[in-house]
Amino acid sequence: MKRRKSKNKSSIILLNDDFNTFEHVIQSLREICGHNYIQATQCASIVHSNGKCEVFRDKKELTEQIFYELELLGLTVELAE
Repeated sequence: MKRRKSKNKSSIILLNDDFNTFEHVIQSLREICGHNYIQATQCASIVHSNGKCEVFRDKKELTEQIFYELELLGLTVELAE
């Protein structure tokens, strides 16, 4: 069965950088994205190992708001359709 792309949805990709600590990334994902500790820790580990990880996906408007909040906290993020 083919998966259809949901209309009006977008994602936030967290990118690895050399200045944010694991603790800051984990806390930010918990506060802004609503991740629990395990989810946030797994995302941080994936970013550290692979260079990037999708951390949020929802309606475009909500995703853009979350994106800007993560940016304000200093995380290196990008929006993806």
